[in-house]
Amino acid sequence: MSQSIQVATPDDAEEIFALLQRAYASLVALDVHFTISQGNVEQVRRVIEQETVLVLRKWKRAVATVTVRFPWQQETDAPSSLPFIHWFAVDPDYKGQGYGREIISYAEDTLLKQTLKAPGVYLATATKHPWLSELYLRRGYQPFYHRTNALGEALVFLKKEFHPQPIANIA
Repeated sequence: MSQSIQVATPDDAEEIFALLQRAYASLVALDVHFTISQGNVEQVRRVIEQETVLVLRKWKRAVATVTVRFPWQQETDAPSSLPFIHWFAVDPDYKGQGYGREIISYAEDTLLKQTLKAPGVYLATATKHPWLSELYLRRGYQPFYHRTNALGEALVFLKKEFHPQPIANIA
């Protein structure tokens, strides 16, 4: 199986926007509103240019995505100075096959922990989202802040602190 995780380029904006819209459509039907559900391709292109958007491809098709915003890119009212994960989505045709877990693990372990040596990460989800809070709690995230987004959706912010590996004694 041909599969890879890559950093998106501006040329990927239309495909990633379409993936996000497909993935978030079921949440809109449940009256859960994230701001990207009202976004557009140009907004996605700007984020790709300014942040790190990861895309998991299977046979060259984008099946999952997640975006990492770094502390120097965050708004002044950000609730943490850790990197922020957002726009996490899996194509509905590929749900339940482990692609979401794979791309989140890549963002946490490979990009943030191993490559950038980040001390942790945080993210947000709607308090009434039917399953994401539980997923994040199982992955070691802990709630630490609440706020409402621009669409009036109550959000819970969760963070995960990475613990450095113990340094072996050098003797």
